[in-house]
Amino acid sequence: METRDSDTVKAEVKRASSRILEMIDVKGTATEPGPMTMPCSDDYRSEETYYAYHPWSLYKAPFADLQKGMNRLRAGLPKNGWTITKDGRDGTQGNSPQIVAESKGRELLVDVRLHKEVKAENSPAMLEVTVESRCYRTPVTPTASEE
Repeated sequence: METRDSDTVKAEVKRASSRILEMIDVKGTATEPGPMTMPCSDDYRSEETYYAYHPWSLYKAPFADLQKGMNRLRAGLPKNGWTITKDGRDGTQGNSPQIVAESKGRELLVDVRLHKEVKAENSPAMLEVTVESRCYRTPVTPTASEE
């Protein structure tokens, strides 16, 4: 497993998210939170491995525009070094269209889902996007006694 700096990995995930938003090319509102770091394992006693992920959504746009954006992404991802590993339905109750792709070196994964508006739940039409890194180990920092 690679040893990487968390800030560097989060910056890569953020750049990938920005590029994906550009490929979608839909005028709407994107949610704000940036990339975060999470442990790769639920077992906190194991070696400290992490991954960075950036969940965001694009909404306040007509469903038809979001569909076109998903189609642009379907065409644009392979042209930008991504391999689409899934292009179908997500299997949820809403059975939403889903695209899953890996970056060329498999350092990043993107999962995009297109959701219809559900008025009864006050849920707008949206593209739900999650970009995440593969797991990595953080560099060991010397303790005060080692310096």
